[in-house]
This record gives sequence, C-alpha cells and structure tokens, in this order.
Amino acid sequence: MIVSGRHPSLRLSLAGLLTLTLFGIGYTLHLHWGAFIQWCLATQITLHRYLVMYLLQLNNHQYSGGFWLLTGAFLYGVLHAIGPGHGKFIVTTYLSTNKESLLAARVVPFIGSLMQGVSAILFVFILAIGFNLAAGDLSTSRWYVEKISAALIAGFGAFLIYQALKSIRPITFTRFTPLHSHDEKCGCGHHGVGQTLVDGNWKTRLGVILAIGARPCSGAIMILLFSNALGIVTWGIAAVMTMSFGTALSIMGLSLAVRYARNQTLTWFGTGHPALKWLAPAAKIVGGVVLILFATILFLTVIPISANGDYIAAGC
Repeated sequence: MIVSGRHPSLRLSLAGLLTLTLFGIGYTLHLHWGAFIQWCLATQITLHRYLVMYLLQLNNHQYSGGFWLLTGAFLYGVLHAIGPGHGKFIVTTYLSTNKESLLAARVVPFIGSLMQGVSAILFVFILAIGFNLAAGDLSTSRWYVEKISAALIAGFGAFLIYQALKSIRPITFTRFTPLHSHDEKCGCGHHGVGQTLVDGNWKTRLGVILAIGARPCSGAIMILLFSNALGIVTWGIAAVMTMSFGTALSIMGLSLAVRYARNQTLTWFGTGHPALKWLAPAAKIVGGVVLILFATILFLTVIPISANGDYIAAGC
C-alpha cells in the first residue's frame, strides 16, 4: 500500500530544523545587536552628511550633485530599512499573525513607507514654513509627533486584539436555505466557500499604513529643512521621496518573506489542524500585546535630536 503525502515525522523534523535555524539566527543577532545598531547609525550619519554636501553642490549650480543626491537618498532609504525601526516591527507582527493576499502584502507596506516621506514633508511645510517655527520649536513639535505615532501603534495593537477576540465568538445561523442543490456539474463556482478568504480588511490595512507612516524620519526632516534654507526645496522633496522609495522596496521584500514563511509553516503543519482554530486568534492577541509593549517603549524613549547634532534618531 502506497501512502500519499508527506509523512508526519518529516514535517516535525523540518519544523524542528527551521526552529533551530531561527533560534541560531536570533541568538547571533542578540550577541552582536549592539555593534549592529552602532554600525547602522554611523553609516546613516555618514550618508546624511553626504546628502547635505550634494545639496550644497546644487546650491552652487553644480547640477551633477542632483544625481548623487538622489542616488545617496535611495541608498540611505535602503539602509534605513535594514536597521531597526518601527515599520519593520509592525509589518512583521501583522503579516506573521494574519493571513493576507499577495497583493496586500506588497502594496500596504509600500504605501506605508511612502507615507513616512509624505508625513515628513507635511511636518516641515506646516510647522517650519507655515508657522515659521525655529529649530528648537521644531524639535519640541517632533517630540509630540513621535508621542502621537507611538499612541497610534498602540491603538493598532489594541485593534488586532479586538479583532482576535471577536473572531473567537461562535457564529450561529438562524436560517440557511441554499438556492439550489450543489454538485460537481452545477457550475455556480460556490464550492469551497471561505477557503481563499484572508484576515485583512480595509480598516486593518489602513491601520498598518497609518501606524507606519505617521512617524516621519528625522533624517528626511533635516534634509527638507536644509534644502528650504538654501532655497532648493524641490530637490529636498525629491530626495525625501526617493529615500522613502528605497525604504519601501526593502520593507516590501521583508513583508513578502514574512508572508512566505507563515504560509510554509501552515503548510507543514496542515491548514486543517484543529489546533489552528484557537492558535490563530491566540497569535493575533500575542502580536497585539507585543505591538502595545513596543509602542510603550517608543513613547517613553523618544529622542528628538541626537547627541552629535546629526538629527538621526534610532527607530525613525
């Protein structure tokens, strides 16, 4: 007798190997996390200074600096996405605990990352240009903006918990009358209803976008302020949006990797396993709690300006 499908012991072995691999990667990052953080921040500061130099070249009518400004801004955005930050944490937590379509896994983090650039532009134009605030007032205003963004992240975590608790409630049907008898030849296309449903809806996806995009990057803010002082604010806007584009591509790659890992894990364990009925809501609740704790840390540890005056804040 030939048994089709994978043997359960093979699934357990693969799952155990994956768990050990992830544990090894996590332990290695834990050992070198401090050095990794310092390298990310130091490299971002160096790139930030180069961007300022390219703006000065443009101000002196050396227009080749425009090409290097946009190239450096793109690289800055990619590197910014590699380092630690709230956007990656939100995307990873959401996609690892919710079933999403491939299109949403691409578009939602991409738009959220672009929103960071838009929020930085609005921050500078409304406060610096519209209200003519000084640098010290801008620093205080950014402090409040980061507090509000942390509150938004916590609110999104609470929303995930609410959705998970809501999904646990049993659904009862008072009356159900099919329109006709289904068979393999009826052609109505209603067989297997619910198998392709996803957990995400427009409210949840909008929450992800707002939680990511509500916190402007401090490096982008200072590029805009400096370009405005030089009278070339158009180049500053172009640099910030190019920076956001580089970040968006990296975050989108991360989101696709998280979605693939989640789907493969469910495939190994079997999507019809009875434990998944309570394990999925439990994972969402844990993810929501983790987001609230993360937002609390952000709320209590906001740093408006770095010690060296480069205006590069960790986690922006």
